[in-house]
Amino acid sequence: MSDEPRRGPFAPTLESLGEFVCPDWFRDAKLGIWSHWGPQSVPMYGDWYARNMYIEGSDQYRYHVRKYGHPSEFGHKDLVHLWKAENFDPDGLMDLYVRAGARYFVALASHHDHFLTYASDLHRWNAAEVGPGKDIVGLWQAAARRHGLPFGLTEHLGATFSWWSVNKGADTHGPKAGVPYDGAHPAFEDLYLPNHEHHRPGHTDPTDPWYTANSWWHRRWLELVTEMIDRYQPDLLYSDGPPPFGPHAIDAGLRAVAHLYNTSAVAHGGQNHAVYTHKDRQELIRRIGVLDVERSQEDALKPYPWQTDTCVGGWFYDVRAVYKTPAHVIEILVDIVAKNGNLLLNIPQLPDGTIDEECRHLLTELAGWMELCGEGIHDTRPFRDGVEGPSGVVVDGFREDRVSWTAADHRLTWRDGTVYAFQMAWPEDGRTVISSIRPEDRVTSVRLLGAGPVPFHRNHAGGGLVVDLPDRAPSPYVNALAIELGAS
Repeated sequence: MSDEPRRGPFAPTLESLGEFVCPDWFRDAKLGIWSHWGPQSVPMYGDWYARNMYIEGSDQYRYHVRKYGHPSEFGHKDLVHLWKAENFDPDGLMDLYVRAGARYFVALASHHDHFLTYASDLHRWNAAEVGPGKDIVGLWQAAARRHGLPFGLTEHLGATFSWWSVNKGADTHGPKAGVPYDGAHPAFEDLYLPNHEHHRPGHTDPTDPWYTANSWWHRRWLELVTEMIDRYQPDLLYSDGPPPFGPHAIDAGLRAVAHLYNTSAVAHGGQNHAVYTHKDRQELIRRIGVLDVERSQEDALKPYPWQTDTCVGGWFYDVRAVYKTPAHVIEILVDIVAKNGNLLLNIPQLPDGTIDEECRHLLTELAGWMELCGEGIHDTRPFRDGVEGPSGVVVDGFREDRVSWTAADHRLTWRDGTVYAFQMAWPEDGRTVISSIRPEDRVTSVRLLGAGPVPFHRNHAGGGLVVDLPDRAPSPYVNALAIELGAS
């Protein structure tokens, strides 16, 4: 692999990459669906399974010992062979996702477990050679392209070298006390990594610089991510964290981003159409791509496009998960779009590649809502502040509580002279007041999406718009008014 990124308009520097301009396709799309799916889905027992199965005393360790055997004998190298994807129907799933309003699709290329879900020439632990015997990413890409969707990839390898060190441990008590887990076996070092010195019992912070300063892994990360870009030329690339690897990097992250953008520019007449999403809020770094906010969002309108990534339940399938309701997902989407963001929503898949009935129900409800209100979502921009009313999300780590909305809460978008005012809670008195409509705004008509024209008048005292609503709401979820503005 060459150390130089593909020739093009971007150099691997913050200054050059800071010239990134978010392409319109991403700003117009608003909703993406994500397949966060791989061999860690096999146990159907939640996130970070490949790590926690090696942490003595954890729920997933106990489950693994009782279900599969001790990790000194049956480890992740064995679990990956159980992932078969035997009922995987990417076109059928893509049909559901498009009907539900998805305008882009994203597939997981590799989680922290160092297993690749695509056909790799660099790493034998990949889905084309082990487990499914299929290029999962390639199949997803073909289905997305057939449905006219931009296609993205997520890579989670930045933390792998330290995250994966627990496989070098051993139990401290019980019948297997002192017996090394299978990650210590030299025959499988290409999966489990040469990170023996990074395993320190009692020290499990993968963000510690002592863990992350490894130039060999930085170069290997860049090789793998370059392969992903070259093989699939994604429209979006997501890193699970800041651009790797912070102050210890050999500028690997910036080289990957430059290569992504230059590859896209070569394919689009010199103009980059790709998006890199990452989680670093520092201004100089943030502007090299699109800020991604995991399991949370922004508390107000932002002047730049951004993205929330979240999931219906757990990232990997979990039989214990409590799912978000359709109402909650729709409210999250509306709130994000009004603040200049996109929602990337993971739909968890069973190990065979199917989705369960709860997810199908959610997608069906979302599709029905999009038929009524989707014109106020896709291809829009925030209207003025985007947010009106007393209620809002709580931004606190990965907290995603459903908001207790009031009838005074609206979220507002705009397109081609039409303002869309989303009513976050249906008013009991049948009347709503939209304060964001100013006295100088000339309102020519108001429609309730899914119902038709509705009466309105101006609130001379406060300057807002007063709309009389029918007795019944068209949707059991968030409803929307389309307010046509004429030339002033």
